[in-house]
Amino acid sequence: MSAFGGCSPARSAEGSGTKPLSGLRVLELAGIGPAPFACMLLADLGAETIRVERADGVRPFAEWHRVLDRGRRSVALDLKHPDAVRVVLRLVQQCDVLVEGFRPGVAERLGVGPRQCHERNASLVYARMTGWGQQGPLAQAPGHDINYIALTGVLDAIGPFGGPPVPPLNLLGDFAGGGMLLFGGILAAVLEQRRTGRGRVVDAAIVDGTALLMSMLLDMSGSGQWPSGRGGNLLDGGAPFYGVYACRDGRYVAVGALEDRFFSALVRGLELDPDRLPDRWEPDNWEVLRSAFAERFARRTRDEWAAAFAGTDACVTPVLNPEEAASHPHLRARGTFLRDGGSLHPAPAPRYDGAEPLRPGPAPVVGRHTREVLAESGCSGREIERLLSSGAARTDGEPLNGGGRAAPSRS
Repeated sequence: MSAFGGCSPARSAEGSGTKPLSGLRVLELAGIGPAPFACMLLADLGAETIRVERADGVRPFAEWHRVLDRGRRSVALDLKHPDAVRVVLRLVQQCDVLVEGFRPGVAERLGVGPRQCHERNASLVYARMTGWGQQGPLAQAPGHDINYIALTGVLDAIGPFGGPPVPPLNLLGDFAGGGMLLFGGILAAVLEQRRTGRGRVVDAAIVDGTALLMSMLLDMSGSGQWPSGRGGNLLDGGAPFYGVYACRDGRYVAVGALEDRFFSALVRGLELDPDRLPDRWEPDNWEVLRSAFAERFARRTRDEWAAAFAGTDACVTPVLNPEEAASHPHLRARGTFLRDGGSLHPAPAPRYDGAEPLRPGPAPVVGRHTREVLAESGCSGREIERLLSSGAARTDGEPLNGGGRAAPSRS
C-alpha cells in the first residue's frame, strides 16, 4: 500500500479542502507532453481533474506518462462517436476548465471546440496547447520541442564554443515554454472567471513561451553583455567561473562563482594564488583561468571536491544523476522526490505555509472511472449501458502499459 493510499484523487479525505485549487473542476482531453504536465500541476494542487481517454485504449508514449497522469480520474470515450461528444459537452457544463492539445481545428471538427463548449458553459476557461499556436503559417505543421526551440533562437545559444547546438532534453520547449505557460495561463483566466464570470480561450504556444524564457538573454544581448557566439559568454559555459569541470573519477562538478566573494572562495578552495591569476572579467583571460581550474579539479574525485567545498560560498556542487539527487541530504530533507517502487516522482510544488509537499493521487487505469463520471454527469443507468454497448465509452480496461499504479511514497 502506498503511503498516500489508493483513494480516487477527488475523493481523498487527507488534505481535503486544504489544497489551493480544491473545488476547481478540470476536464482534460488526453494528449502527450506539455498539456498533461499542466494538468498534473493542477491536480497536484487540488483541482478535480477528469481525463478523457481514447476508448480504444491506444495512447502514444503511455509508458512515459506514469508521473504526468497522476491525480486524475479517467473516463474512456470515443470522440468520433456523436454520443461521446454529447457526454463531453455535458461534462463541460459541470467544469471550470477544459484542456486540449490537438492540432488547430481538430477539436472543432470533433464538435468540442471553444464555440461548442461555450454554448454549454459561457464561463468555461478553454485552454489550448500547441507547438506553433492557433494561427500563423506553421500552425498546421508537425513539430517537436527541438523544432520549436530551434526556430525561436534558443537552441542556437546552447552548446560548446565552436561546436554544434546541444538539445537541452525537451525541458525548455515542451515543459517550461509549453506546460508551464499553459498552467499560468489557466490560473490567470480562472482568476478572471471568478471575478467576472467570463470564460476565456487560452492559446498557449510553445514558441511563444520559449521566447518568453529568453527575456534576460535578449536584454543582455541588446545591451552588449552577450557579445560572443555560442559557448563564449557569461552564462553559457564560456566564463571559466560558470561552467562544469571533470574530476579525477570522470564525474563532474558545477561551478557558479559569479560574484566576487564567491569567486574568491572558489580560488581559495582550489588552493590557487589569487595574485597570480589574471583579471577574470577580461574574456581574453578565460582560457588561462579555465586551464588552471581544470588542472586542480582533475586532482580529486567529484565527491572529494563536494566535501571540500561544503559550507563555503564558492557555489560548487556535484553534478548528480536523478538517483543520486533523490538521496542528497538537502533534497531528502525537503522531500523533493517521491518514490514509486523503483521509479522516482517529483514531489508537487510549490509548497504552502511551510507544510510538507502536497500529496499526489495515483495515475488511473484507463476508463477506471467511466461509470462514475457518466453517472455524475447525469446519465441514467440505461444511458450508461447504451454508451458502453455502442462503443462510445469503455470502462474498467486492463492497465495500459503499467497504468493505474498506486501513488508514490516518499524517497
